[in-house]
Amino acid sequence: MFKKILIANRGEIALRIQRACRELGVKSVVVYSEADRDAKYVKLADEAVCIGPAPSAQSYLSMPAIIATAEVTDAEAIHPGYGFLSENADFAERVERSGFTFIGPTSENIRMMGDKVSAKQAMIRAGVPCVPGSEGALPEDPKEIIKIARAVGYPVIIKAAGGGGGRGMRVVHTEAALVNAVQMTRAEAGAAFGNPQVYMEKFLENPRHVEIQILADSHKNAVWLGERDCSMQRRHQKIIEEAPAPGIPRRSIEKVGDRCAAACKKMSYRGAGTFEFLYENGEFYFIEMNTRVQVEHPVTEMVTGIDIVQQQIKIAAGEKLPFTQRNIEMRGHAIECRINAEDPVKFVPSPGRITTWHAPGGPGVRVDSHAYTNYFVPPNYDSMIGKIICHGDTREQAMARMRIALSETVVEGIQTNIPLHRELMADAKFMEGGTSIHYLESWMSEHKR
Repeated sequence: MFKKILIANRGEIALRIQRACRELGVKSVVVYSEADRDAKYVKLADEAVCIGPAPSAQSYLSMPAIIATAEVTDAEAIHPGYGFLSENADFAERVERSGFTFIGPTSENIRMMGDKVSAKQAMIRAGVPCVPGSEGALPEDPKEIIKIARAVGYPVIIKAAGGGGGRGMRVVHTEAALVNAVQMTRAEAGAAFGNPQVYMEKFLENPRHVEIQILADSHKNAVWLGERDCSMQRRHQKIIEEAPAPGIPRRSIEKVGDRCAAACKKMSYRGAGTFEFLYENGEFYFIEMNTRVQVEHPVTEMVTGIDIVQQQIKIAAGEKLPFTQRNIEMRGHAIECRINAEDPVKFVPSPGRITTWHAPGGPGVRVDSHAYTNYFVPPNYDSMIGKIICHGDTREQAMARMRIALSETVVEGIQTNIPLHRELMADAKFMEGGTSIHYLESWMSEHKR
C-alpha cells in the first residue's frame, strides 16, 4: 500500500478521497488554488500545497505544478478524482513517466475511451450493445453521409468523437438539414476538443440513462457493481441518480453487466469505470465509458457496501479485488440529489458566503460535502457544493428519507437548487419511476421554469 497520495482535485471529491486515505492509513497531500485556501479538506490534510491562482488553467489543470508538488512532498501516487485532469490521457502518461502511480486506468485505455469512435468500435468487438449508426467517423463526401443516414433512419444525432458532458451534439430530423449539421458540429468539435471528427447514431426518442459501475484489477479480474439510473437531467447534466434502476428486469441488467466486465478484461482495463447506456424499449445501447470515479458513485456504495474510492487506491497499489461477481449483492435502494449553488429557477450560479450550513441526518442518510458555515463558494468552478444520499430497504423508503433530509437541510447566504429537489421528490411521475432523460426539461417547461 502507498504511504502518501496526492489528491489532484478540489471540492467534495477531494474530501471524499482524503477520507478514504485516512481509513486506509495513508497520508494525503492536497493541492489547492488561492480561491480554495480556506477549504475544509485543505485544513484536514496531512500536507497542503497552493499550486496557483483561482483560474483552473493555472492551478488544477496545471500538470507541471501537480507533478512538481508530488515530487517535493514525496507522494507515491496521484488520485485525479473526477473532472479536471481525471480523463486526460496525456496527464496519466506524464504521471507514470515521472515515476508516480496514476490512480486510474492506463493512458492507453483513457485515450481509447476518450475518443467516442474508437470507444464504440471497442465495445462492438467486445459484444457490448451499441446504438445503430456509422461504423466510424463520418466521411467528407456529403453523398456518403446522406447514404449512411438513410440506412440508420431519421432522426439521427451527430456527435463529436472527442466530446463529452453533453457537448458537441446535434439532432437532425430531416435530410435537408443533415450536411449543414455535420459541418457545424465538425467546426464546433475542432474548436472545443481539438478533434473535428464526428460520427452518427440513431437518435432515440425517449430513452433512459442507465449506467453500469465496474471495478477491474491488474490481475485480469473484473466485476460490475449493479446499475444506476441517471435519467433526471437538465441539458445533459445529471441532477438526481438512483440505484438500482426501477422497472428494468434483473436478467437484462445482468446480461449487459456481464458484457461490461468481459469488455474490461478484454482491454486489460484497470481501476473504476462506468459504462453509460441509453435504455429504450427493453434494449441497452452503449454511448460512452467514463474512465474515472463518477460523481454519483455513492448510490452504488450504499446498495453494495463496497467503498469504490478505496478499491481504486488498492487496485492502483497492485492488490487483487477481494471479491468475485457472485459476492456482489444489491441491498435496498439509494437515491442521490446533487446540491448546487445556483438559482433554482434561472439556474445561474450563486457563489458567495454560506452564512448557515446545517446538514441533515437520520437513518440511511449520507452527506458528501465540503461546505460549512462561513464557507465562501468561489465563482471559478462547478457549482456543486455537495450531495445528499439516502438509502432504504425499498425505493419508497429511500425517497421518504430523502424528502425528510431535504426538509432538514438549511443553507443560507447563497441560493441552492434544494427547492427544486423538494418539488421533484413529490412529483407523481418521478415517484412512479422510469422517467426518460427528457422528463425533467419537460417538467420544467410545464412549471414555467
